[in-house]
Amino acid sequence: MDNYSNILNLVRSKYWVWALLAVPFSVICMRFASDAISYGQVIHQSGLWSAGLLVVALAITPLRKVIRSAASIALHRRALGVASFAYAALHTGVYLERKWGADLILKEGLEPELATGWLAFAIFVLLAVTSNDRSVRSLGRTWKQLHRWVYGATILMFVHWWLASFDATVGYVLAGLLVAIELLRFKVTPKQP
Repeated sequence: MDNYSNILNLVRSKYWVWALLAVPFSVICMRFASDAISYGQVIHQSGLWSAGLLVVALAITPLRKVIRSAASIALHRRALGVASFAYAALHTGVYLERKWGADLILKEGLEPELATGWLAFAIFVLLAVTSNDRSVRSLGRTWKQLHRWVYGATILMFVHWWLASFDATVGYVLAGLLVAIELLRFKVTPKQP
């Protein structure tokens, strides 16, 4: 019985979640540093991980209405959101490293396909900085209102993906999946007789 409770505590631990979320990040960075993957591949992979983790984080609350076991993953929603930001930061950092020079970055940043990405990233920075217990306590009710900006940032992220990608199919699929899951929030429960 004691071993079972130790395993259960380990599964509920945030440390294993952080370690698991860091594995693809580390692999992408090591492969890029060793020239095993190209600039375009690291941009694609980091963007895909960022969007995928964001969709999972946003899907937790509506899924809890229909799947009781989703409550256990809710313990890690903040970790998923922050990890999504870390992949977005990698995505942005690699872009900046490649497009060095304020003139070029500003010129490209004013184009719709990148302007939407920059706006989404700015919102994600604000949300990531305030994704800690201290911010939750100090901001009170304002914290929840601030973190609702994630929906606007998500829309901007998908628009960035659709405009900037060579093949936006996965972006359309993820957006459609997220919309379908979000509709569960409005699920009407039948009245008991």
